[in-house]
Amino acid sequence: MKAYIFPGQGAQFTGMGKDLYDINPKAKALFEQANDILGFRITDVMFAGTADELKQTKVTQPAIFIHSVITALTNDTFSPQMVAGHSLGEFSSLVANKTLSFEAALRLVAKRASAMQRACELNPSTMAAILGLDDQKVEEVCASITDEVVVAANYNCPGQLVISGSMRGIEIACEKMKAAGAKRALPLQVGGAFHSPLMEPAREELAQAIESTSFSAPICPVYQNVNARPSTDVQEIKRNLIDQLTSPVRWTQSVQNMVKDGGTTFIECGPGKVLQGLVKKIAPQVESMSI
Repeated sequence: MKAYIFPGQGAQFTGMGKDLYDINPKAKALFEQANDILGFRITDVMFAGTADELKQTKVTQPAIFIHSVITALTNDTFSPQMVAGHSLGEFSSLVANKTLSFEAALRLVAKRASAMQRACELNPSTMAAILGLDDQKVEEVCASITDEVVVAANYNCPGQLVISGSMRGIEIACEKMKAAGAKRALPLQVGGAFHSPLMEPAREELAQAIESTSFSAPICPVYQNVNARPSTDVQEIKRNLIDQLTSPVRWTQSVQNMVKDGGTTFIECGPGKVLQGLVKKIAPQVESMSI
């Protein structure tokens, strides 16, 4: 079975999507539609902006979403039998399986980005990548820090878990992770503690937007970040999409479940090849590629 997967924040690069815009009329029309929906020419930033301009959350998230969805929808062989996306990529996956329209999803992504930006400004916070420890040990270390917010945020692949929390909490956790045997504990250059309780203000803001958006029955299951399980139930998809902001991204478990359910070919749609690399570490027996 073909599984289409969609990347999240961090995959952006200057020039992203310009080749598609220049050679594919359908892609060009979708890019221009995105400019109209957002009310500014995001294509100018995507095609010619600096790395710093692209790093702004309000630009990064819509840019990756737009690139990912257009890459998928303009590919002649696109035929998903199961889909999943990493964090932001879950919105791309819901356009791919026809749960959301391109316009509705882009409006939600823009709302999500601005809500997350505001939550970051309310609570100065950050994230760190922990390499070389098993998941249970990372969880134990996080749980041992009781006077600061520190949680497991992204289960990326075996031996690579990202933690999220307050500035002081992440600082303490990195020291404890190294003492527990982590090969590396790397603070990340991100705007805040994504997928942690500190995103609660953003979750509440996004919930209102999601509840007022029209969702359709999907053409294939989406494996969602919150529980790593397949869903075709619209109400469940909505709930999981709302809870995603304050819950961990269970990417390792999602890929494992997709393989267990018959996924044999994983195709990454969007900028970069990060997810392709993670799939190879989680399930080396399956075929993985990118469009």
